Amino acid sequence: MKWILLLLTSLPLYAGEKLFNGTSLKGWQVQEGEEKYWKVRDGAIVAGSMTEKVPHNTFMTTARRYGDFELRLKAKVEGPRANAGIQIRSERIVNHHEMIGYQADIGNNIWGRLYDESRRRKFLANWASKDGAKAVKEGWNDYKIRCEGPRIRLWINGTLTCDYSEKDEKIPLKGFIALQAHSGPPFEASYKDIEIEEL
Repeated sequence: MKWILLLLTSLPLYAGEKLFNGTSLKGWQVQEGEEKYWKVRDGAIVAGSMTEKVPHNTFMTTARRYGDFELRLKAKVEGPRANAGIQIRSERIVNHHEMIGYQADIGNNIWGRLYDESRRRKFLANWASKDGAKAVKEGWNDYKIRCEGPRIRLWINGTLTCDYSEKDEKIPLKGFIALQAHSGPPFEASYKDIEIEEL
């Protein structure tokens, strides 16, 4: 009996699939001509540039679409006006560098907020709690995104920052996941330990 309990307590509580192997960009897709803004360094995907402006938003997408899931990763940004995000349930706009869909935001005063990229072009919900804006720390932050039906929830370092339910039934509940580097002055956004569990 004791060995069964030991076995159960040793099992992982989160059975996620790794989306990033820590050494290459295998399994991810970027538009032709934008490769220079994406690299792997010290076990993380690094987007943007610290030496030149990023002329327009650039995205690196998963190879396939996801619907209901829980996504976990670590993220950080460097640069005074750094701006980045994680696209979920999103699509590339044909013959364009942009994507359309939900974005879990990253950057000064917007960490953990949900933005509607290229669609309604606005934040979709206020902070889920008074502690939402205070959850971010220097360096790496834990980001959790959970999509179940029309409901989307975001957590930063274990603090719920967004709880949004989509009322527009025309908006797709499935799409690509993508990492974003926003246009603007020199900065870098880094992502690592990216895992997903489909629900």
